[in-house]
Amino acid sequence: MPGTRNTGLLALGGIALAALLTVIGHFEVNDDLDPWALTISDFAVSDRGGVIDIAMVVLALASVALLHGLRRIGSPRPRSSRAVDLLLGAWVAGLLLAAVVPTNEPGTAMTTAAYLHRYASVVAFLALPVGGWLLARRPDLAPAARTLRTLVLLSLALAGAMVWSAYPGDRLLLGLAERLLILTEVAVLATVALTQTRGITPARGA
Repeated sequence: MPGTRNTGLLALGGIALAALLTVIGHFEVNDDLDPWALTISDFAVSDRGGVIDIAMVVLALASVALLHGLRRIGSPRPRSSRAVDLLLGAWVAGLLLAAVVPTNEPGTAMTTAAYLHRYASVVAFLALPVGGWLLARRPDLAPAARTLRTLVLLSLALAGAMVWSAYPGDRLLLGLAERLLILTEVAVLATVALTQTRGITPARGA
């Protein structure tokens, strides 16, 4: 399906651009910020409206392209498609909200906006792995099913590591855990997009 291949390529391009912008953003902020201890949001708020915020919007748009491609596959659509739509929609909404509403500056008290940013991020981080697990059950994504499940389990383990670090762990390597989590979750999107670019057969149910 050429249209599906095109959305896959568009999603891959958006993912690559978002990754590049995020790396650039780390070099544009204050050198005193520690990427091992501070989250990407901490870097983004130090360069409000900078390339990291743009990267989040680009990744959200790439996810929309991916979702559009998934909706074009097969008739009838797999039974899990509605749940996937909602979960990926929550991922996109969480990304966009986190990009628009900044967290607090490192070392300062949490504000209402910061809490909104945090919970939007939590929703996004949890919605994508669940969506990825459901996608692994789709016949049209069968070639990538094992990879998707592995990435989902790894992302959930890293999410657990983040929770431990944020609370009893006194933020030990919180920034590292978050970056590995984001890398793993973006790999879920990239895996689906790559499968689309290779051409997939219409789904006949799930």
